[in-house]
Amino acid sequence: MKLSVAQGTALSVGAVLGTGVISMPALAAGVAGPSSLVAWLALIVLSAPLAWTFAALGARHPDAGGVSTYVRLAFGPRAAAAVGWCFYFAVPLGAPAAAAFAGGYVADVLGGGRATVLGTFLAIVGVVFGMNWFGLRVSGRVQLWLTAALAALLVVTVVTALPHARAANLTPFAPHGWTGIGAAAAVLVWGFAGWEAISSLSPDYRHPRRDVPRATAIAVAVVGVLYLAVALTSVLVLGPALGDSPAPLADLLAVGVGGPVRAVTAVVAVLLTIGAVNAYLAGASRLGAALARDGALPVRVFGTPRKSLTFVLFASLASVALPFALKTSMLLVTGCFTLVYVLGTAAALRLLPAGPSRAGAGVAFVAVIGLLVLTGPPALLSLVVAAGAIGYQGWRASRSAKIAIPSPISAGSTAPNPNTKPACEVA
Repeated sequence: MKLSVAQGTALSVGAVLGTGVISMPALAAGVAGPSSLVAWLALIVLSAPLAWTFAALGARHPDAGGVSTYVRLAFGPRAAAAVGWCFYFAVPLGAPAAAAFAGGYVADVLGGGRATVLGTFLAIVGVVFGMNWFGLRVSGRVQLWLTAALAALLVVTVVTALPHARAANLTPFAPHGWTGIGAAAAVLVWGFAGWEAISSLSPDYRHPRRDVPRATAIAVAVVGVLYLAVALTSVLVLGPALGDSPAPLADLLAVGVGGPVRAVTAVVAVLLTIGAVNAYLAGASRLGAALARDGALPVRVFGTPRKSLTFVLFASLASVALPFALKTSMLLVTGCFTLVYVLGTAAALRLLPAGPSRAGAGVAFVAVIGLLVLTGPPALLSLVVAAGAIGYQGWRASRSAKIAIPSPISAGSTAPNPNTKPACEVA
């Protein structure tokens, strides 16, 4: 069944408006205070040219491979492998961080602190792993209902909490200095990852050249309004307490509605996270197998979806033990996603014809380069991952070349007698 503009808009909104919104306002306020609103506004403005760039690529080159396909067309298979590695190896780091958001809401209801957060992560990852191992799937319709439920929750939260806003909560506006805005922007990239999904969906539209730009424009507007409304309401209502809140939406809803709303938001947060983690693990399991098929990863370890899924599971469990704060883990992940955006927009500059679309791609390219720099030292991981992909491709190519060249002494044979003439010289 082909996608309509309405369906495509819903899927695009769901791809971007994910688990980040349930905790992003608190994390951004924690590093920038009320000035985090400037970072929110900047990311929303950046979304327009970035989303439009991927929409233009999808309209001209409709292919399910998305960014990887465009990078391959523009720069060749090694650069495409770098994109694949950046996405694939970011998933094991991102799954614990995503589950930690839901864990904060569960701990807010049940108590238990870090132990409850860890237990929530293990439960979510265990359920999703089992679903993917046995071929069960959260249907696209269920994913859309979860996204609709989140959007409705956000609207109710804003409408009921906003009457309790206090302008005094805007001061001091930049308690951590103006550099905090850049730090907040680097964190907020997590909440805006997903625009690349637009290009992957392009072949499923009824009329890609016409419908993809329309759906993209509507999705950018919806996401921007919801994100900015939640961020502004959070700052105005919760004030300095926002930065320390593990469950900001629950806090806002408690202020606006009252009653047992924390349990409701915890259930929504867990279901939403299961849907998001399922989408990423399902995609990663197939991506790993595809990269192995194309020679970008070892077949022995990643050659089937189940092998790839098992690697992601154990890598996710291992990443929990890393001595990183949640913010650092997020920056490591967003650094990888930002590099994917850098390569994708660079490909657009080669593939799109001269005109507004290419100009928009140029603006997006400069902006994502800036975001990569703002990520700071964690961005080095993305460069290491990309270099690893290119290095592995080069090593594999040189190894294949050596195997292809026949050895003068094949295995199991004896050395030729130097006194024996070649057959063509025997009298």
